[in-house]
Amino acid sequence: MTYDFDQSVDRLHTNSEKYDGAAKFAPEAPEKSIPLWIADMDFKTAPEIVEAMKRRVESGIFGYTDIYDDSYYEAVCSWMRKKHSWEFDKSEIVIDSGVVPAILHGLSLLGKPGDGVIIQTPAYRPFYNSVCSLKMKPVFSPLVFKNGRYEIDFEDLEKKAADKDNRVFILCSPHNPTGRVWTEEELRRVMEICRAYKVAVISDEIHGDLVRSGKKHLPLTSLFPSEKRVIVCTSPSKTFNLAGNHLANIIISDSELRKEWEQRYHYMPNPISVEATISAYTRAGQWEESLNRYIDGTFEMMENYFQLHMPRIHFSAPEATYLAWIDMREYGLSQEEIVDRFLKNGLIIEGGDQFVADGEGFVRMNVAAPRQVIRETLERMKTAFPE
Repeated sequence: MTYDFDQSVDRLHTNSEKYDGAAKFAPEAPEKSIPLWIADMDFKTAPEIVEAMKRRVESGIFGYTDIYDDSYYEAVCSWMRKKHSWEFDKSEIVIDSGVVPAILHGLSLLGKPGDGVIIQTPAYRPFYNSVCSLKMKPVFSPLVFKNGRYEIDFEDLEKKAADKDNRVFILCSPHNPTGRVWTEEELRRVMEICRAYKVAVISDEIHGDLVRSGKKHLPLTSLFPSEKRVIVCTSPSKTFNLAGNHLANIIISDSELRKEWEQRYHYMPNPISVEATISAYTRAGQWEESLNRYIDGTFEMMENYFQLHMPRIHFSAPEATYLAWIDMREYGLSQEEIVDRFLKNGLIIEGGDQFVADGEGFVRMNVAAPRQVIRETLERMKTAFPE
């Protein structure tokens, strides 16, 4: 089947956070601004998923729902096995309303108020917010930006892990906002450090399906299947544009930790979300592959445009995600001035300062939109930042 990712969809007046909520996020943005901030897509989800949701709606009953049918767990396991060569038993899956709530729940089980939680910066801000809300202490381990690519500072990570007050490490894999796909060597070194100092790991792998051609995401417990103090957070929400369905699959290999999770945080999902997930993981693989190749093309277009028209921008396509992490530092502007220029030209982006620390001079831009929208975005950028 052929899928049309160039189709424009009017999302205004649909209670969309990205569109209708843009006035709250960026009240100074002019009319007809292009929202490129929050990470959901402007593509319709796979028609196979829509069909499954319609069938469930047509039943006409939407009572309390839990997952009793093995077909749900089999769909999740089958997708992870085929897509990522990741084998785990269906009993290791627990359900939550999303990856961010799951991180909050995982932190509460693996640590206690006052414990240090290591976060690699720049970082997805909800990590920081979750740590603080539980009265834990965020501990930053900055990534190293070297030759246009982010790398883990293992010396710093080990120093932070060796501090007995630091009990949990939040790994973002693939990394948001930088788009790095961690290699097997990097992941093994991370776990070597965490094991040595008895630091638990929560791995946010929500972007794991959204990788560039030739790259491969390695789920952490595909390498360490028996590791007890590891929680892996996944969801179909980013991959299939289902964020509003509020359903995530959390993989916990340790039965005691899983039991405690279920006792404290058992989640009863939306019945439509259940059907959407089953269909996504059993029928929408071709759509997902087509999506990734379309995003590949968009990033290639951006690289070529910046080289030709805006050479002071330093940008390489991320190894994963649909989020462009753009280095604007050569313009010599403050973060506030950079964001202001985007806004005055009708582009709602997220400044690097919103990613906790170590993001100054960068912006994050969501490019999961029809290519004509990104072309218009690039033209507005050229106006905002003349050479």
